[in-house]
Amino acid sequence: MGKSKKNRVNVVYSTNPDFDFEDPSDDEQTIPFNEQKFYVSIDRKNRGGKSVTLVEGFVGKDEDAKDLARKLKQLCGVGGGFKNAEVYIQGDQKNKIASFLKKLGASVKLKGG
Repeated sequence: MGKSKKNRVNVVYSTNPDFDFEDPSDDEQTIPFNEQKFYVSIDRKNRGGKSVTLVEGFVGKDEDAKDLARKLKQLCGVGGGFKNAEVYIQGDQKNKIASFLKKLGASVKLKGG
């Protein structure tokens, strides 16, 4: 039981002396970009009229998604981040992001006209 108590989810007590808690988030692996399928769309709802470009469909670790968000922010020269399994970039950057993801080898679908 060498893992931190903070990371134990749904484990209350075990009488097994050989029990070792396994964190389920450690199993998720990031698949290569040529096997990824991204959906790129523009969202204006609940954002005060501001446009935000959303990149959905990333499969992998949160650290890798945050790294992708950082690269996209640098490409577009704007702010953004990663939250709720979506990468969001400020402004209408749909075409620029789609072409960048295609250069990385990912399959890209544009949503919403």
